[in-house]
Amino acid sequence: MTQIILGENEGIESALRRFKREVSKAGVFPDLRKNRHFETPSEKRKRKEISRHRQSKSRFRY
Repeated sequence: MTQIILGENEGIESALRRFKREVSKAGVFPDLRKNRHFETPSEKRKRKEISRHRQSKSRFRY
């Protein structure tokens, strides 16, 4: 879980910016999207295309 502690005289804008940076470093949003129940058709196509690309790359490694 991501957590930040507000410093003395720290504005809410800077704290929010810091929180967003920490969340993106932790990889929370991609994990949430991956575990979401409904997947749109475009997301499904992209996911399948990426997995196909990875499989074809791994086949040609020596």
